[in-house]
Amino acid sequence: MEDKEKIRIFTTPILENIKILEYMGPVIVRNVRAMSIVHDLMTRVRDVVGGRSGSYQDLMKKMEEEVLEEIKEKAKKMGANAIIDFKLDYDSIDGLLMASAQGTAVVLDGWAAEE
Repeated sequence: MEDKEKIRIFTTPILENIKILEYMGPVIVRNVRAMSIVHDLMTRVRDVVGGRSGSYQDLMKKMEEEVLEEIKEKAKKMGANAIIDFKLDYDSIDGLLMASAQGTAVVLDGWAAEE
């Protein structure tokens, strides 16, 4: 298991019964992908006809995995062992699909990486 995998991610800003020793600062990552015209056209057809876009879902899953890996890596470099108040958002702008993740890198007291 790589070190960045030991970084824990919490969606809440407050952790019950866990003491935060130090706030290391915000961590923000973005992943932007261009969509092809053909891909975009097929997705629009699916939207009209109905049905799920498997290719978009696959792409979003891949982007999510990359963003999670990158944000853990950034937090580890800052000396953190966790990220709190984590948020992941997706946006579509002019044929681009963007995943944006943010949170606060922290050091938790007595937090064993193996737990």
